[in-house]
Amino acid sequence: MFSERTGYIVWVSDLKAARTLDKYGSVYYMSRKLHYVVIYMDTVRAEDTIRNIQRLPFVKKIERSYRNELKTEYSSDMEDKTRFYSL
Repeated sequence: MFSERTGYIVWVSDLKAARTLDKYGSVYYMSRKLHYVVIYMDTVRAEDTIRNIQRLPFVKKIERSYRNELKTEYSSDMEDKTRFYSL
């Protein structure tokens, strides 16, 4: 139903020009202070799209986001210590 998506962090020199990145994928966040854009795109077409984005004059560097590879399921093997700290 939904296609696999990959996140990328695109470091830019001009935020006004970075608004055009919307045609390459879904722009999730734009940092005005640090000058980067978080963009999500389909995994199948990601390599071709990244090559096209790297050619843009305002793009400095592109990094892949490892958020989908982080472990989000936690086990509770350790005992709960909250009862020691309660009043």
